[in-house]
Amino acid sequence: MQSPRSVAGFWILATMLLVSVASSAVPSPIYPVYAAEWHLTPLMLTAVFAIYVAGLLLSLLIAGRLSDHVGRKPVLVVGGLGVAVSLGLFAVADGLGALILDRIVQGVSVGLLIGALGAALIDNSLERHPSLAGVLNGVIPPIALATGALSSGALVEWGPAPQQLVYLLFGTLLVLLVIALAVVPEQVVRRPGALRSLRPTVSVPRASRRLFRSVAGSLVSSWALGGLFLSLVPSTLGAVFDIRNHFAAGALIAVVTGVGALTGLAIQRVDTRRAVLLGLVALVLGPVVTVTFVVVPSLPGLVVGSAIAGVGFGAGFQAPLRMLLATAAPTHRAGLLSTIYVVSYLAFGVPSVIGGFLEPSLGLVPVLVGYGAFIVLAALVALVLQVTSKDAAEVEEAAAEAVERTATGSVSTV
Repeated sequence: MQSPRSVAGFWILATMLLVSVASSAVPSPIYPVYAAEWHLTPLMLTAVFAIYVAGLLLSLLIAGRLSDHVGRKPVLVVGGLGVAVSLGLFAVADGLGALILDRIVQGVSVGLLIGALGAALIDNSLERHPSLAGVLNGVIPPIALATGALSSGALVEWGPAPQQLVYLLFGTLLVLLVIALAVVPEQVVRRPGALRSLRPTVSVPRASRRLFRSVAGSLVSSWALGGLFLSLVPSTLGAVFDIRNHFAAGALIAVVTGVGALTGLAIQRVDTRRAVLLGLVALVLGPVVTVTFVVVPSLPGLVVGSAIAGVGFGAGFQAPLRMLLATAAPTHRAGLLSTIYVVSYLAFGVPSVIGGFLEPSLGLVPVLVGYGAFIVLAALVALVLQVTSKDAAEVEEAAAEAVERTATGSVSTV
């Protein structure tokens, strides 16, 4: 039997998702400061990024289904405190070894949090606005990335203690949110199998498998684009446009993630299959325009390309997520969300790491062109399959009907 819903609990969970994902973007604008002070090469910074993604993926694979068995709140407490500890470690970091340790702790903790948080948000969906939980699951991650990048860039550029203050602020927020979990009702009844659930696995419920195959290309191309903008595009501001302002790098990231969030809100009443197609078209056009105006330098063109890419990032992730969650029973939500994030973060991290390894020998612009070409190719393949596959059309139309029928964008009882 479920506990009574709590409006305050719902917004505590939404805020915790925002702050935890935002914290993962906080170090990015500070990396140039670390590189200058500690003489770090681009390859070293790539290793720091790679270790974060590896820790996050390992955590998702091992503990992604744990909250379906032991309850959401125990997992949220451990994960939230883990992220807070990692932020405290960042505030006192003094070299490459410390950065690597911090990113391991942060990656494992964020991986532990995001699946359980997304599932808890759906469990506690508001009775008057049941669709909001599904919408926020797709909208909050890009808003969070924008929030983390902008706040970090602003504090590094203009605030006191640029290598400490932003970490302490986000860490304190997370500790307060962990305490606030006391008022969030636990909606999951403990059930056997917690230890078995810790075996590394990618778990997609049977009812979601056909749909997952049909929209995986959209997830891959949208998050690969996110990795491009968080890892390489901001560096072009200095290398190509001679802009060294740290806030500018955060603002460019925020163009993509902010437009992505607004797109996610705008498409919530649009047929989800059409929204997937819109996202894939933007995922083709956005990187083409962005890369073109880096090769032929034009800052306004780069901003326009980033905005188009943001439409793809928002629709290409939000629409498949809504459809997938509409097919998942409550006891499978955390596992499905964790699998979605495993695929997404692999697409987010692996090309970025490869680009970082190639950049010293090939140069930034050629690597950027190759990275953009990969995203365009992935989106084109996914778009062709969407248009030509009858199976994809049938399964997505059924899922879209489920989204509309439940009026939740996420909840299914099958």
